[in-house]
Amino acid sequence: MPIPVIDIFAGPGGLGEGFSSRLKKDDERIFKIKLSIEMDEFAHRTLELRAFVREFPHKKAPDDYYDYLRGNLSREELFKNHHEEAERAKNEAWCAELGKEPDAEVDRRIRTALGSKPDKWVLIGGPPCQAYSLLGRWRQKQQDEKYKKDERHFLYRQYLRILAVHQPPVFVMENVKGLLSTTVNNVRIFDKIREDLKHPLASTGLGSKDDLEYNFYPLIPTQGETTGEYEPEDFIIRAEEFGIPQARHRLIILGVRSDWEPKPSLLEANQDSVFIEDVLKGLPRLRSGLSKEEDSSKNWQQAIRELSSATWLKNPKVSLELKRRLILETSKVGRRLKRGNLFLNEGTKPEKLASWFNDPKLHGVCNHETRSHIRADLHRYFFAAVFAKEFKRSPTLEDFPEELLPLHKNIVSAMKESKFNDRFRVQVAGRPSTTVVSHISKDGHYYIHYDPTQCRSLTVREAARLQTFPDNYFFEGPRTEQYHQVGNAVPPRLAWQIAEIVAELLE
Repeated sequence: MPIPVIDIFAGPGGLGEGFSSRLKKDDERIFKIKLSIEMDEFAHRTLELRAFVREFPHKKAPDDYYDYLRGNLSREELFKNHHEEAERAKNEAWCAELGKEPDAEVDRRIRTALGSKPDKWVLIGGPPCQAYSLLGRWRQKQQDEKYKKDERHFLYRQYLRILAVHQPPVFVMENVKGLLSTTVNNVRIFDKIREDLKHPLASTGLGSKDDLEYNFYPLIPTQGETTGEYEPEDFIIRAEEFGIPQARHRLIILGVRSDWEPKPSLLEANQDSVFIEDVLKGLPRLRSGLSKEEDSSKNWQQAIRELSSATWLKNPKVSLELKRRLILETSKVGRRLKRGNLFLNEGTKPEKLASWFNDPKLHGVCNHETRSHIRADLHRYFFAAVFAKEFKRSPTLEDFPEELLPLHKNIVSAMKESKFNDRFRVQVAGRPSTTVVSHISKDGHYYIHYDPTQCRSLTVREAARLQTFPDNYFFEGPRTEQYHQVGNAVPPRLAWQIAEIVAELLE
């Protein structure tokens, strides 16, 4: 039987997808998600749909699932056609807010999902991380009282309570690395969390330290391997070192119950780096939309090509080489590009990780449609993408001609203080992308496509590729919510590698 997994604070299911994708030689799954808990309604719909897909053998979803992705079948019709699988998926994915639901109901659901108490099972997930992120802390500390009262500081106690009551042999907890430097009332919260998780019964008042204890292990080589004394920084995983096309640095704790003897192995660094273009090439080329004016291919092309005669080309900041490159790239901008859709009947495999992304039954690409941008932002995007192509780095605000800068009061302070002065950030070809975070749902300024002739921000599918979600993973809800889900997720392929370590530990 597959090893049961309980996934809390599940988001759209990145951790769960990684564990579910770890297969035996006969393509049977090693792990089975028995219960996933998520409070966001759109992320829950995504979880429920993916739970439905996993009711079928690996990459053998029914044909009408693909009809649903193409918009030829409703979700209700799909679930009606496969009633038993749909019911099991609905039982697996629970839309609930931990801390608000009665503990008794949470415990009942976990016990029901696990069945007769198994010797081997895994708890995975991470509490919402906005309060721990550097950006979130900077914003909230403008209002200190609100920051101190933010309940997200202590949502880990829900994780802690479930550990204390259900006592899995292994757990995996993920969060942002900003957690390492977060303090509340002058106490470093990571030290408090680590002590609490080590003795969950004592920390919750349900028992003593002698009743239950967990040992923590980093997943990468550290100097503490011989002594067993680990520094907080030892728990930071740099995803780009493990074949993920994204420089995503996250805190991941592997906890093992002290009565479980084997010591876990470590992640193996990937010698072959995966760059952004390695996974985005093959996706249909698209143009952005034009907002606050008529949106058409002709107008969009004209908006870009007018840059070849812009007055700011004479600005001293624009070198002769950059000017030539700008004019050359404007001449390549064509009219035939479309804006994409929830499903497109085109697209090819990426250059790397093709077997991971590809589904031979998909015959297209989903969640691949562009945003609209005002003309002035298109000009900034185009300049930034051309600059990055010429100099192999994304420009800072100081690199922009003054005529292109937004008329915002905080632009001047950003340039003076060098705070957020990469306001328009290109994802540079030839390297992994920067971290995909939930802010991608707000605007595209930090996620400009490296190809100036497409002159746009990344689509949901492109962000999902950088996160290593398989191409047949469909994100539900409005596009803004799709971005939010992708940005909050753990890269499934990184979770897949962690799952191998957990499988070895338990088997």
